[in-house]
Amino acid sequence: MTVKSLISAITQQEDLNFLLTNRIPRAAVTRFMGWFSKIENPLVRDLSIGLWRLFSDLDLSEAKKTHFKSLHDCFTRELKPGLRPYDPDPNIVASPSDAIIGAFGTIREGELFQIKGAPYSLADLLGDPALVEAHRNGRFVTLRLTSSMYHRFHAPHDCHIDEVRLIHGDTWNVNPIALKRVERLFCKNERAVIRTHLKSGDALTLVPVAAILVASIRLHFLDLVLNGRTRGPLNYPCDVDVKKGDELGWFEHGSTIIVLAPAHFEFCDNVTEWGRIRAGEPLLRIS
Repeated sequence: MTVKSLISAITQQEDLNFLLTNRIPRAAVTRFMGWFSKIENPLVRDLSIGLWRLFSDLDLSEAKKTHFKSLHDCFTRELKPGLRPYDPDPNIVASPSDAIIGAFGTIREGELFQIKGAPYSLADLLGDPALVEAHRNGRFVTLRLTSSMYHRFHAPHDCHIDEVRLIHGDTWNVNPIALKRVERLFCKNERAVIRTHLKSGDALTLVPVAAILVASIRLHFLDLVLNGRTRGPLNYPCDVDVKKGDELGWFEHGSTIIVLAPAHFEFCDNVTEWGRIRAGEPLLRIS
């Protein structure tokens, strides 16, 4: 058995995985990771990326550049041009990111679920009664970005960004093991609520959820980095038009994006639980 397969076998043990990734000082470890990942030292960079490869399926063959200044530079890497074309069909809402598809389905009177049998409410997730009403019986899909994935996310459709709300919270791991054990996990973690609407007036909301080791969420259209140390106003009114595929920002590690859409949007055939999807591929169809 190789070292990598041994590590994989150990981390697949649910009790041990949960202990190692959650029963630690999550906020402190996350702050440390934010600092450590930006160290521009060749030895630190090479050792960090080497360990990352050992613990994951990291593949840098799609990266735009082959030399990185730091671990952070590698985390937030761009891809070679043309690798994530966005579906041009105006009736398609595309995936904003590379991801593993988690729970998805119909929101029932403001209730959705993080995994089967583990419900949570839109009110707790969004903290905005008007937005809750807009999505009360709509659609939702959970997109989980693993640590080795491309970490940038993009506009899923031509839309107008109305507001971003930062909601401070914890940094629980967002892997399936934690989702089974921590009730209402997405409502407890640090997150940004990006409220947008399409030209039709339909509400389309993205909720990037931070997790342990995710030091921040970068939003280009606000020129802001949002994290647990963000102070001052937590609501950011916006007046920004974006085109499908425009880069909105990045995570500094793997995490989750919850997409909320109207009831008359239908899931595309390629959307299956635990299936993989790439940025730009069909996610929802406007019917």
